[in-house]
Amino acid sequence: MQISSVNDVKIYNLSHGKSLPEWLSDRRKRQLQKKDVDIQRRIELIQDFEMPTVCTSIKVSRDGQFILAAGTYKPRIRCYDTYQLSLKFERCLDSDVVAFDVLSDDYSKLVFLHYDRYVEFHSQHGHYYKTRIPKFGRDFSYHYPSCDLYFVGASSEVYRLNLEQGRFLNSLQTDAVENNVCDINPVHHLFATGTSEGRVECWDPRVRNRVGLLDCALSSLIQGLPSISALKFHGSLNMAVGTSTGQVLLCDLRSSQPLLVKDHFYNLPINSLNFHDQLDLVVSSDSKIIKIWNKDTGKLFSSIQPQVNINDVCMYPNSGMLFTANEDPKMNTFYIPALGPAPRWCSFLDNLTEELEESPESTVYDDYKFVTRKDLDNLGLSHLVGSSLLKAYMHGFFMDIRLYHKVKSMANPFAYEEYRKDKIRQKIEESRTQRVQVKKLPKVNKELALKLMEEGDDEAELTSRTKKGKALPSILGDDRFKVMFENPDYQVDEQSDEFRLLNPIVSKVGQKWKKKLRLLAQQDVADDEEEPEGRASSEEESSDDDKSWVEEVREQRRLLRQEDRDRRRQERKEADRNTVLQPQFYQIKAGEEFRSFNDMAHKQKLQKASLEDRLKMEEYSGVSNVADTAVGSKQLTFTLKKVVPDSSHWHHSLNKKSRQSAQSSAKAAQSLYDF
Repeated sequence: MQISSVNDVKIYNLSHGKSLPEWLSDRRKRQLQKKDVDIQRRIELIQDFEMPTVCTSIKVSRDGQFILAAGTYKPRIRCYDTYQLSLKFERCLDSDVVAFDVLSDDYSKLVFLHYDRYVEFHSQHGHYYKTRIPKFGRDFSYHYPSCDLYFVGASSEVYRLNLEQGRFLNSLQTDAVENNVCDINPVHHLFATGTSEGRVECWDPRVRNRVGLLDCALSSLIQGLPSISALKFHGSLNMAVGTSTGQVLLCDLRSSQPLLVKDHFYNLPINSLNFHDQLDLVVSSDSKIIKIWNKDTGKLFSSIQPQVNINDVCMYPNSGMLFTANEDPKMNTFYIPALGPAPRWCSFLDNLTEELEESPESTVYDDYKFVTRKDLDNLGLSHLVGSSLLKAYMHGFFMDIRLYHKVKSMANPFAYEEYRKDKIRQKIEESRTQRVQVKKLPKVNKELALKLMEEGDDEAELTSRTKKGKALPSILGDDRFKVMFENPDYQVDEQSDEFRLLNPIVSKVGQKWKKKLRLLAQQDVADDEEEPEGRASSEEESSDDDKSWVEEVREQRRLLRQEDRDRRRQERKEADRNTVLQPQFYQIKAGEEFRSFNDMAHKQKLQKASLEDRLKMEEYSGVSNVADTAVGSKQLTFTLKKVVPDSSHWHHSLNKKSRQSAQSSAKAAQSLYDF
C-alpha cells in the first residue's frame, strides 16, 4: 500500500507493492511468493486484478457485485466477483474492444463494440450474437425505454439497433462530419452526441428530431479547434463536456454558455467524466492525471497522478473507491476516505488503512539489479549478453542480485577493507574533535583568516568586560563564506590597484571599531569619567583618523600614477628597441618637384653670397629664422619688411601728437590750480 496526501486529503493506492518481472514463469512466481516475505505481506484486494498487457476500459455492474474490465493482448474480457474477491471468468475476443456496456444488473447481458465494426452480445453462458455496423464505431449508449442501441463513429449518421425487434431502425442524420462520444440522460432520456467540430447535438428519441445545439468550441478555444472527447449527464439539466484540448465544461441545458470551465493544463484529451453526488464533486481525467474538484466553484479537492497513462476511470457507487484502467498490466485501485466509506465487500479497509501506511517504495525489482553495458564491461560480464542470465530491458539488462553481488566482490575484493579503513578514520577524527583544538589556517587567504581570528579574539575579550556585551558571529564560522577560504579563485591579490586603494580605508574602519569597543568597555567599568570630555576626545581622534587615511589614500594614488607612467615609459623604450628602420616613401604632388628645385637653387645662392648680401635679402624678403632650443622645441624669429611712410601721413601723426601734448599740459595746470 502506498499513501499520498494532496490538499490534506489522504489517498491510498491499494495496488501498490512489490511487483514481479513479467518474463518470469508462473512456477518461478509461485516460488517467490512462498519464499519472499514482502510479496506475501502485500495487499492483494482482488486476486489477479490485472491484464496480460494493457487494460482499456473498466466498469462496475449495477448491483455492485461484479467488476468487468476489457484489455489486450490478446483481446479479452475479465469479470471479478467482489464477494469472492477473485476472478470469476475470462473470455477471449476476436478483436480489441472500443467500448462495452452492462445492460443487466449483473454480468448476464453484455454488449461489446469492436475495432472491426462488429457488435457482439454476450449472455451469462458466453457468446450470444454478433452483427456489424456500416462505419467504424467509437461509442454507443443504450436507451432503456425503447431498447435501442445508439452507435456513433466515423460518420455523420447515428445508427440505431432495436434489441426487441432485432433489426436496425432509421438512423439519425447529424450536421457533423464525425461523432466521437454519446450519452443518454437518465431522467428524461435525452440523447446527446459530441462531434469532432466541438458541438453537442441533443435529440429527442420519441420524435427523432434535434431539439438543441451547444457550441463548446468557442468557450474552450486555446490552440486549435477542439473536439468533444467525453460527455456525461448529471441530473435532468446539467451536463459535463470534455474537450480534446484538456478543458471540462459544465453546462446547463437551458443556457448556451457554460457555467464553469475547468482546465487540466496538460493539453491532453479528457477521457473520463464522473460525478460524486454526496459532495457535489466532479472526477475528470486525462491520460496524465485524475482531478477531483467542486462543480460549483471549480476549487480543487484532490488529485491522483499515477506513474502510467490512464485509459479509463470507474467509481464504485456510494463509496470512496475508484478503479483505473492503465497502460500497464496492473489495474490500480485507489481508496479515498474523504469521499466516502469503503465498500461493503472490503469494509476492513477502514480499520487497516491507518495501520498499514508505508513509505513509498522504489519501482525497481528487489530481486534483480539493473545494469548498463558500461557496468557489464567494468564487471567483465560482457560475454553474458544474449544468455539467460541477462534480461534485456530498455537501455540495459536485469540480472540476479545474488550474481551481481558475487561478481562485484570478486572484481573488487578489497572494497570491504577500504570501507573498514574509512570507518576507522572517521572514528579517529571524531575523537580528535574532543581534544584541545589548535587554530589551523586555511589554504586560501591565510592573512585574511589570521586577521579575522585576531579581531574575533579582541572583540570577545572586550565584550566580556562589558555588562551587556554580546559577541557577533565571525565570517570563519559562517557556511556562506566557506568557499572564500577553499577556492583559489577567491584569493585576495594584495598587489592589485583596488586592494591598495581600499586597504587604508578598511584598516582605519577596523581601528575605529576597536576604539569604539574599548570606549564602551571603559565607560562600563569606569563610571566616574565625564561624558563631554570623552566625547570631545573621541571627536578629535575621529577627525585625526579621517585626515590620516585620506592622506594614505592620496599617497597610494600618487604611487599608482607614478607606476603607471614608469610602465608606459618602459613600454615605449621596448617598442623603440623592437622597431626596425624601414625606408619611408613620400608622395610628390604635381608641380612640387619644380618648387623643390627652386628652393635648392635659392639656398645655394644664399650660401655663396656674403653675409651683408644675405642679411639684405632676408630683411627685404621677410624670411623667418628658425632656431632649436634646449628643450627640443623650435624658436621662430620673423622680420617684417621696412615700409617708408607717406609725407601726408607723417604730418598727420605729428599734428595728433602735438594736440595730445597740449591737452595733457592744460590738464596738469588745472590740477595744480585746484590744489
